[in-house]
Amino acid sequence: MIKAIGLMELNSIAKGYEVADAMLKSARVEIYMSTPICPGKYVTLIYGDVASVENAIKTGIRIGEEAVIDDLVIPNIEEQIFPAITGTTAIKQIDAVGVIESLSIASLIMAADAATKEANVQIIEIRLGSGLGGKAYVSLTGDVADVRAAVANGVEAIRETGNLVYFTVIPSPHGDFKDLLF
Repeated sequence: MIKAIGLMELNSIAKGYEVADAMLKSARVEIYMSTPICPGKYVTLIYGDVASVENAIKTGIRIGEEAVIDDLVIPNIEEQIFPAITGTTAIKQIDAVGVIESLSIASLIMAADAATKEANVQIIEIRLGSGLGGKAYVSLTGDVADVRAAVANGVEAIRETGNLVYFTVIPSPHGDFKDLLF
């Protein structure tokens, strides 16, 4: 069970390499993802116990300096987050659909975590940066009331960051559209 995650998002690929290495050397954390994304950003996602993740992120911020776009630490991360990032969620039925779109990967993960902790919803997918111009989005499903509550909570979690692009709830998606989501 993953206790906490941390993420660093930088505007430099070279600095991203340097930060990822420093984070791993500074604390007992595991690296989940460390990769360049478009448009020329670099993202590193780590996990471990809360204190180690916090220490690694502090190191990343210090080493990353002005190249840091965004960062996060989330203790007690929602279980659905990792399968959604890796595209291994097993959704059997699509009901209402909610989508939150962000300019920042870190803020999107915060929104997804907050959304799934608010209501009984399942994450369909989390897309992070690649092929999206550096943006990210989460799509989720459940009954209409739960999806609305989840999206509202996710949006509230990131509204003040200035990274919110758009959000929507589709109460009754067309059958052909539902098929596209699988």
